[in-house]
Amino acid sequence: MTDRRPAVRAYIMLAFVMLFWAGNAIVGRAVRDDIPPFTLAFVRWTGGLLLLLPFAWGHLRRDWPKLLAGWKPVLLLGLIGVAGFNGFLYWGLHYTTATNGLLFQAAIPALVLGLGALAFGDRAGPWQIAGVVLSTIGVVLVIVRADLHVLTGLRLGFGDALILCGVLCWAFYTSMLRTRPAVHPFSFLAATFLIAALAMLPLSISEARAIAVIDWRPDVLGAFAYVAIFPSVIAYFLFNSAVDTIGAGRAGQTISLMPLFGAGLAAGLLGEPLHSYHLVGMGLILAGIAMAALLHRAPAAS
Repeated sequence: MTDRRPAVRAYIMLAFVMLFWAGNAIVGRAVRDDIPPFTLAFVRWTGGLLLLLPFAWGHLRRDWPKLLAGWKPVLLLGLIGVAGFNGFLYWGLHYTTATNGLLFQAAIPALVLGLGALAFGDRAGPWQIAGVVLSTIGVVLVIVRADLHVLTGLRLGFGDALILCGVLCWAFYTSMLRTRPAVHPFSFLAATFLIAALAMLPLSISEARAIAVIDWRPDVLGAFAYVAIFPSVIAYFLFNSAVDTIGAGRAGQTISLMPLFGAGLAAGLLGEPLHSYHLVGMGLILAGIAMAALLHRAPAAS
């Protein structure tokens, strides 16, 4: 009998990842009038790198030759999946609604499957495809609050284009993780965080006027601390490890959990009510993820 314990651990890790990333979206929206987007991204990756270095330094010294030999995928993954996705997300949230942003992110699981098929010849089984479709329906149900008029009244603009660019970046990152060098996870994270911080530096400098008027309140400092620790160091480590275990397609599908965690956090922290459509959407999302996980037969992509 196949030992499912590694896969179970991977899904538990991914649940925490989506919880931390849902919190990241809430923080990004909450401080959008206080912190410029690229400055938030720069502090996130610089802070994450500084927190990681004490644990990663020994591994980095040993893995440096491998990182240099595999510099192309490392640079690409750092620019696209770390700098690109989060830069576009924070920037887009300044110009569009949370509803639009979450709707676009609901497309990530399907995009991961599509990119895997195009780039690596991955073949998603029918149950995996059905699971993605079911989870996506659940996500849309939660986001539009079971009101189809929200979809018909959807208006797309500059911010939505930015979010879409971020979504494409994340789908690409998830699909291409298999190309990274065989180095310690801390070495890979430190390298990609450094790339992201350097990429965000000139963009952050361009926000100098907005930086000069930041009100350094405790909640602003708390936002900086949160984005550097939980959705960065912890979440990226857990996500990359989970992709190694269950493959890009099934790991990417768990992005569907983010709206549920977002609704839960909004209810717990902001006092927003939970409705019946949240429960129906949760059932569809969990059923889709379980369908892909339990009825998966092909070996996970490495």
